Amino acid sequence: MPLSSKTTQTNVQNHLWPGRQADRRINRRTLLKGVGGLAAASFVGGGAAVAGSAPAQAALNVAEHEDQGRMQYYKLATPSIGWLPRVNVLLPDAYDASRRYPVLYLLHGGGEDYSTFDTKYDIRNHTAGRDLIVVMPDGGKAGWYSDPESSNVGPRNWETFHVDELIPWVDATFSTIAQPAGRAVSGFSMGGFGALKYAAKHPELFGSVSCHSGPADLRIQDGAVVHWANFTAGATDLKGGTIYGIPWDQARVSADNPVEHVESYRGKRVFLVSGTESDRYESVVLPSQRSFEKALDGAGIGYEHYEDTGAHIVRWGRVQQDIDSMLNFLTKAG
Repeated sequence: MPLSSKTTQTNVQNHLWPGRQADRRINRRTLLKGVGGLAAASFVGGGAAVAGSAPAQAALNVAEHEDQGRMQYYKLATPSIGWLPRVNVLLPDAYDASRRYPVLYLLHGGGEDYSTFDTKYDIRNHTAGRDLIVVMPDGGKAGWYSDPESSNVGPRNWETFHVDELIPWVDATFSTIAQPAGRAVSGFSMGGFGALKYAAKHPELFGSVSCHSGPADLRIQDGAVVHWANFTAGATDLKGGTIYGIPWDQARVSADNPVEHVESYRGKRVFLVSGTESDRYESVVLPSQRSFEKALDGAGIGYEHYEDTGAHIVRWGRVQQDIDSMLNFLTKAG
């Protein structure tokens, strides 16, 4: 049976699964107009797809590239998004293209973008000395890591971009362990939901999934998360379009709902964090994660769940714990 423990600072449910501000100087800037995505491999050392890698789709086009040392910045052209989405790729300190590295896809929250984990949350220092590639893509201010039901501003198909296009491009461009045992997905808030959703819908791609203050049950509290996704996306990214339709497309909701796909998490490392303060976000996040936890318990699937005092914030102590635990779980660089 899963184990539970408590500390003086936080209620921690530890269910054992089986098994400084960044330097913003630009060293080199390269503009690549209309060049196929695979051509970018020449900058950092190309990878090679292997069994268990993401499906190879049409190559992304690199519209812009900036070499910032460890941080590689890209603008990518894709028919899935009606503008040029940006991606930060953070390399290990001594990146060596003759080795292969595990990859973390780190998804930002609502109202944020590809740069947030670097400029606001200091991801460079939090991963210093670790053999890990971190990919931080745009996901829309309120894109909800979804292909929306409707859009009045052209394509905003974030799931297609991330899963079918970005992952194969990363594996072809960088020296990665292109297997689920070498690939993790994590995020904060909206990005935490996106991480759980991607792992549920595409279990063949990820060996580890982490959700930091993200909702795990779309239908809890009369579908509060679905209402919020529709409202925020319609008011911002989609200009009146919706993620799930009005009335809801129930099949679409179920397809995206982590709690309805618990078997997808079997054999994976699952890491959950939520706050206990009843602000407008954690008052939904906490019960949704508990609902998800109950479903995992019922299926006998292990996980870690930490309930920390406080509101809807990034808890970098937990993020650091998550990264180090993740690296112990994934296949090591070599």
